Amino acid sequence: MGEGPKRPATYEDLLSLPEHVVGQIIDGELIVMPRPASPHARAHSRLGGELYGPFERGRGGPGGWLFLDEPELHLGPDLLVPDLAGWRRERMPEMPDTPYFTLAPDWVCEVLSPSTEAVDRVKKTRIYAREGVSHLWLVDPRARTLEVLRLSGQHWVELGTCGGDERVRAEPFEALELELGVLWMPPEQQPKTP
Repeated sequence: MGEGPKRPATYEDLLSLPEHVVGQIIDGELIVMPRPASPHARAHSRLGGELYGPFERGRGGPGGWLFLDEPELHLGPDLLVPDLAGWRRERMPEMPDTPYFTLAPDWVCEVLSPSTEAVDRVKKTRIYAREGVSHLWLVDPRARTLEVLRLSGQHWVELGTCGGDERVRAEPFEALELELGVLWMPPEQQPKTP
């Protein structure tokens, strides 16, 4: 016979996962993904590096931000782990000593992978809008693109998509000219797609 209704995932379910995976709870469902491959990890690491000096340290930029790689966010009933998140210091003057955050970030970046793209584009963007995250970046290392979105009311407005080796100034970090080419694997190392 049928199994009956499925119970919502709990924090204990998340804690019981092996360390080599990333777990999130979205709409009551435990979503488990493998650790990212090198194109994803490279884009994530390099973007964080580009933003840290000017926007967190104030070196060559305005400062005023705090950044974290893969913070655990407890947003209402959902538990998300974005690739990068940033809080304006007006809202979070110092980084608290805590295992997770309930204060929604001001900016989130999701680096898309084949296994995460649908969740990142649909479910997580809906939650970020609900929680008032004001800026969202979607980075696709396979397509070599950056999509920049701003929250307007409860809806995302696409400010633009750029890619390749373009140099861009993108909200909320337009004080920095970001060279997108540094985020991508060299073309000869890109995975081949059928």
